[in-house]
Amino acid sequence: MEEPRNFELAVTPNHVIRGRLDFPTRPGRRPAVLVAHGFKGFLEWGFYSPLVELLTARGFVTVRFNFSGSGMRPGDELVTDEEAFRNATFSRDVEEVLALLTALAGGLEPDRVDPERIGLLGHSRGAGSSILAAAAAASDAAPRALVTWAAVASFDRLSATEKDHWRSAGEVPVTNARTGQELAIGAKVLDDLEANADELDIPAASGRRTMPWLIVHGTDDETVPVDEARQLAAAACDPFELRLIAGGSHTFGATHPFSGPTPQLIQTLNATQAWFRRHLGE
Repeated sequence: MEEPRNFELAVTPNHVIRGRLDFPTRPGRRPAVLVAHGFKGFLEWGFYSPLVELLTARGFVTVRFNFSGSGMRPGDELVTDEEAFRNATFSRDVEEVLALLTALAGGLEPDRVDPERIGLLGHSRGAGSSILAAAAAASDAAPRALVTWAAVASFDRLSATEKDHWRSAGEVPVTNARTGQELAIGAKVLDDLEANADELDIPAASGRRTMPWLIVHGTDDETVPVDEARQLAAAACDPFELRLIAGGSHTFGATHPFSGPTPQLIQTLNATQAWFRRHLGE
């Protein structure tokens, strides 16, 4: 593998996406996979390193990034921008995936990335954003293949009473179990969810996207119930495949720091690389 390369993509002068490219040893323009992390995730989280190692070994460029709303820069282990985390709207997440797809199609790393062979992989909340972006992308920027891990079928996950409290308090508290940080999500996020309900309808987007889609979900997911995978599959148009991983948790048994692969993660990684090789070539 070549040395990884950090990048910055300015959506606007005050809106910058930061990430990292990893390259295979094979020369020339290669297919690429854009990876979107989940809520409270980041580009270096546990299972992304073995994912990158596998994809680059198979000849893919991998493009990882931190959503600006993660409040983290590459290399961070803690949320360092709590205000960005507080105001991380779902619409902004989708906008960032779209911006990166457009950049890849338009010549980001033109000597190493084949713009006509771009894949998209998302986990959890990032998977929901990836489905929406895949359905909304312009034809020249749409990914050729999509894989989702433990995808949410909806961003609207609180009761009406909980949302009333959220709005009256102006925020909802969030504890990062990994770091112990006490964070908050502001009412701006709820405003976005309600004002853009149609644009953020993930099952509807599932039925609009046309690229081959692999839906991977653990049967023992403690965070996003496996029924949400079945809901997405029921709404999806062809071509798609639903792959349920027996005993798989929300992270398929992976932890951060990464302590080695589980049987469930190995199944997930193998299915993922096979899907991209099938639909993007090698």
